[in-house]
Parts: sequence; C-alpha cells; structure tokens
Amino acid sequence: MNGAAPTLSGITPRMQALFFLNGLGLFVVGILFGWAWFFNLLQEIVLWPLPVQIDVQVPGDSRAYRMGHMEAITQGLLLMAIAFGGQFMRLSGKQFCWLFWTTLVATWLFTLPAMANAFFGTRGLAFGGGPFTSSLANDVIYLFGWPPIMAVHIMFALAVLGVWRYLRQASSAES
Repeated sequence: MNGAAPTLSGITPRMQALFFLNGLGLFVVGILFGWAWFFNLLQEIVLWPLPVQIDVQVPGDSRAYRMGHMEAITQGLLLMAIAFGGQFMRLSGKQFCWLFWTTLVATWLFTLPAMANAFFGTRGLAFGGGPFTSSLANDVIYLFGWPPIMAVHIMFALAVLGVWRYLRQASSAES
C-alpha cells in the first residue's frame, strides 16, 4: 500500500438496479404479507366474486401484521431512495461494497423477523422475552435483530460520508 487516497466514484448503474430490485422485492413480500394479514382479519379466504370461501385460522395479531407490512414498505422505499440517491455519493469501490451489503442486511433483516413475529406471537425485542412472553422463537428473532442494528449504523455513516464528499467536490468545482 502506498498510502494514496482511494479513488472516489459514484454508484454504478448495476448497483443502483440491484438496490431498486431489492426494494421491489420487499414491496412484493409486503404485498404477500398483506394478503396473509387480510385473511387473518377475515378468518377466511374469500375473493368475491369468485366462488371461493375457505375458513382458515391464520395466526397472529393485527399489530404484528401491521408492523411487518409497514416494515416491508418502508425498507423497500429506503432501498429505492439509496438507488436514486447513490448518484449524490462519492465513495471508494470498497465503501460502496460495504454500503451495498450493510443496506441489504439492514433492510431485509429488519423486515423478515418483524413478519415472523406475526406468526409466532412474539415481539423479539428482548432476549428471554423481557416484559413480553418468553419463547425460543422470540429469542431467535431477537438474535436476528443484531446484524441489522449494526449494519444500519454503518450504512448511514457511509451514506452521509458519500453525500458530504459529493457536496464538497461540487462546491470546489463551482469555485
């Protein structure tokens, strides 16, 4: 290593498309989860005017379904925003790689465990349940929360750094 500063660049079109595709993926997961929530509320599968009516007992409560559904929408929008906003970032190739993977870890692993809470009747907020019911499912969901907690901090630090560098570069170009 010669100690030279890394070459800074903008986001690649491929990475933008991958961010956007993952955002759409979260939207699709959110829609499917919304159907499960819908059938949970009705306690039957009914798609009028089709002659289909099936009594079902979809487990979970509305609070958990709402959280999982909105988590998918919110995280999908975040991925789409980074796909667009990446053009206003200047990072090294390695930093963009870190941004990409930490963003995927944060968005998907905040969403999927939130959805699992609906089916297991858990909150996943504290190991051993805390003030909520203790269960193995709760503890597994809680442990799945640690990677996205760490990833989201790295992701936003890199995003802020990238935009700051872009603005600094833009202001020096205007001078």
